[in-house]
Amino acid sequence: MYNLFTGSGVGPCILYLAISIFLGLLLGKIKIANISLGITWVLFVGIVISALGVTLNAGMLHIVKEFGLILFVTAVGLQVGPTFFNSFKKGGLAMNLMALTNVALGVLITYIIAKVANQSLTDMAGVYTGAITNTPGLSAAQQAVTDAGDPDAAHRLAAGYAVAYPLAVVGMIMTCIILRPLCRIDLKKEPAVLETEISNNDTVETRLIASLQESKRGTSKQPLIPLFIIIAIGIVIGSIPIPVGMDAPVKLGLAGGPLVTAIIGGWLGVKKRWFDTEFTDGKGVHMLREVGIALFLAGVGLGAGGVFVETVKLHYIWVLYGVIITVVPPMIVATFGRLVLKMNYYTLMGFIGGSHTDPPTLAFANNIAPDGCKLPNTGYATVYPLTMFLRIFTAQLLVLLAM
Repeated sequence: MYNLFTGSGVGPCILYLAISIFLGLLLGKIKIANISLGITWVLFVGIVISALGVTLNAGMLHIVKEFGLILFVTAVGLQVGPTFFNSFKKGGLAMNLMALTNVALGVLITYIIAKVANQSLTDMAGVYTGAITNTPGLSAAQQAVTDAGDPDAAHRLAAGYAVAYPLAVVGMIMTCIILRPLCRIDLKKEPAVLETEISNNDTVETRLIASLQESKRGTSKQPLIPLFIIIAIGIVIGSIPIPVGMDAPVKLGLAGGPLVTAIIGGWLGVKKRWFDTEFTDGKGVHMLREVGIALFLAGVGLGAGGVFVETVKLHYIWVLYGVIITVVPPMIVATFGRLVLKMNYYTLMGFIGGSHTDPPTLAFANNIAPDGCKLPNTGYATVYPLTMFLRIFTAQLLVLLAM
């Protein structure tokens, strides 16, 4: 019985994952000034458990974390797929230009901090990947320094990532919260559905009803089949190296590949009348999204607690640097989007999460948005693919500049 709480096998791993998730979800119900961090508490419960000395199998946690993230982004892609390309025509170009600006500001601030504070640019690259909550970027940077013959730098990158990541999650959510009074946003008056989306959804519903009347399709009765086909294809696509003229190629990764595939699959499935609404946006997909993000946050927390505490003791100033990199760029860009471009607040929250490849921010946005509102998911998915590529590229660029 004692081994169940101290061992490194399957049992302890699942036990502490479950504890992190259910305690985190319970704490997520607590509101202060009508504000709650929601599911993000799962991350902090995991960090506390890990910091108390609980050591779990790192390989198992890695699989749980990555698989949870894959489930989450796949569900998001399926939900926004049917309306994704129409939304891109209406505002996607502007959002992606904003995302490009957001990434550029983050890199510039990281470089300035390294020079002004006399910090190693390699160390700051690790802080950068944590501040933007981008694990594929960290992996790409570590591979770049390892290929360059400096394996010790890979550990410093991981340390910077671990220090910046937890507060980055909070920083993104706080950015969404601060944006509300800063731009004088009244949630009671904020549209939960855009006019273009209403028109498009009506068209989709009409097609689906006609499709179901014409014939019975077997695909929707077996939702797990297309779901795992999408995941499998997405992983393959995410693993394809993309040459960019540097020492190492970039990839969409385990998150970017399934997201892109799910968006295309959801769009094509509705257009070709393969799926009904229960497949792309039913209760099953909603459950898949929530389970995925819960597993991801619990895995990150349980794996980061020990490293987080020790690194904070040695490099506490990195925490401040990470917060600056996290908060300043999206605050500037999102304020511009609201005040100048008159973007919807729910869409902006999704944009903030997508421009930092941060699923917890999207989960928070969905919690704030009214039931049935898909605008956060649309904002997130519209900028996520380009942002993922840019984050991976810029993380490698920073370490290569340091060599």
